[in-house]
Amino acid sequence: MGNCWFKGSPYFNRVSSNATKSESPKLQSPSERTEKDDSLLPSNPHEVEALRNDSARKNPLIAFTFEELKRITKNFRQDSVLGGGGFGRVYKGCVTNDLREGLAIEEPLRVAVKVHDGDNSFQGHREWLAEVIFLGQLSHPNLVKLVGYCCEDDHRVLVYELMPLGSVESHLFSRVMLPLPWSTRMKIALGAARGLAFLHEAEKPVIYRDFKTSNILLDEEYNAKLSDFGLAKDGPVGDKSHVSTRIMGTYGYAAPEYIMTGR
Repeated sequence: MGNCWFKGSPYFNRVSSNATKSESPKLQSPSERTEKDDSLLPSNPHEVEALRNDSARKNPLIAFTFEELKRITKNFRQDSVLGGGGFGRVYKGCVTNDLREGLAIEEPLRVAVKVHDGDNSFQGHREWLAEVIFLGQLSHPNLVKLVGYCCEDDHRVLVYELMPLGSVESHLFSRVMLPLPWSTRMKIALGAARGLAFLHEAEKPVIYRDFKTSNILLDEEYNAKLSDFGLAKDGPVGDKSHVSTRIMGTYGYAAPEYIMTGR
């Protein structure tokens, strides 16, 4: 465990995935997503906005330009890096109202900017899009807030509220931080459970598919918020008892019955 306790930024820390089954998912709209036909994936901000307008929108997202993100992160300076992982790097930044005329925010707004590594892969774009769709619709105290996004040329970027205390994983396995007291651990567990319950009990249920301590982020008061919705799926509705998907997630965290059946 000594050399594997931290595998990248708490904002995206998927260690591995196992795709052993074909999947018939859907991606045409927030309620209809497909993972096979990349022609259905939006490739510019206007298409993303149209997708998000297909259903009731809880969070008004800001469509940032890449130049604005450079200003927010001080040109993606090395000393602004919060971490890195399979998606790319995450930078800390600050958004103020003078960034753009007409921008109305509670300033200064500290943010975490997750930048795609630029390989322009289908998988990376699909996970980026899933986060825009789900977090653009969902709002709950125990879900991380998506502030905005950038979809410009080959750039795929997500801008979140900054969670100053990082991930639960970083606290559990740190060699320099003090151990979390049990009262704090129970507070975190309850918050994470409330986040999951909200997803499962939503009008259109959501299956998170990547629940682990590295994806549970903490604010300055140790309130837990679920992050990284790149693998999230629409849950079963009506008389359906399950959905069948490609087996994805992190080894050791996925439910055994899901690994065996894809359901």
